[in-house]
Amino acid sequence: MLVVRVPNCVVSAARQSFRTKVAPQLTTHNYGIVCRNMASQARTSLRKRITKSNTLKEAAGKPADGTAITMGQGLIAGAGIAGIGALCYYGLGMSSEAGAIDRAAFWPQYVRDRIKTTYAYFGTGIASTAASAYAISRNPNVMAKLMPKSMWGALGMMAVLMGSGMVCMSIPYHEGLGMKQLAWLGHSALVGGILAPLSLLGGPLLIRAAWYTAGMVGGLSSVAACAPSEKFLYMGGPLAMGLGVVVVASLGSMWFAPGTAIGSGLYAVSVYGGLVLFGGFMLYDTQKIMKKAEVYPLYAERPFDPINSAISIYTDTINIFIRMVMILSSGGGSKRK
Repeated sequence: MLVVRVPNCVVSAARQSFRTKVAPQLTTHNYGIVCRNMASQARTSLRKRITKSNTLKEAAGKPADGTAITMGQGLIAGAGIAGIGALCYYGLGMSSEAGAIDRAAFWPQYVRDRIKTTYAYFGTGIASTAASAYAISRNPNVMAKLMPKSMWGALGMMAVLMGSGMVCMSIPYHEGLGMKQLAWLGHSALVGGILAPLSLLGGPLLIRAAWYTAGMVGGLSSVAACAPSEKFLYMGGPLAMGLGVVVVASLGSMWFAPGTAIGSGLYAVSVYGGLVLFGGFMLYDTQKIMKKAEVYPLYAERPFDPINSAISIYTDTINIFIRMVMILSSGGGSKRK
């Protein structure tokens, strides 16, 4: 028994010595290794974040190489070819379906009067805008007050413009000269005041942009009239999503210089993409006006509102004109390389 007990005591003493002397040293050593590893990983992670941040800053500040502008010009060219092709296809009667203009012969007189009145108010709005812009451009003091001094000023003017449009649309329509008609004239005159600073680019350029806008609007309206009556009404959802993209690009271009790669890309989306987008809206809104004039009840509680119908194509025309001015003023993009 003594032989057995002696080794157990030795083993017990050795285990106790290991716990009190060797184990603490090993634990401290391992803890130091873990700390060094964690510190190294933290330094590596921080270095990667700094490198990534520098890469994003370099990408944001990288000079534009003209690729975005070239792609935008190609988009416009492709859309123009598609528009001419659609006009020839539907205008020559090559479609198997009857176009909206073919159905016009069967329209009741009240449908024709609705469409005629809608385009009369559209023309009145365009004339009011042009007259207001010309009158304000001849008064430098008034024009200086209307020019936004900062980004927040521009956003404030946009808010005022949207508010006036909403007020105009909310007023019930009655024939003759009333609150609705006065609100429409006031809204279109306000748009003219906002557009007045464009006169600083020169009268010849604005006249060219106006002619190009008239040609584009007339061509798209002809396509919509010759196409089947509901051919473009399905585009409402995609056009709304595209509008969101263009609005975001327009706001983003306020923060990035147009000479950078990101700024040039946002500019191309806002201008060239916006031109194609509002061309699509012109097709959609034109057919929507004809469809609404056909199906709106003759003896409804509220009469057919031609001003609310005209606002849509009026807004499309103004946005097309603004983008035409921007493209012509930049020389088609050659000054932004």
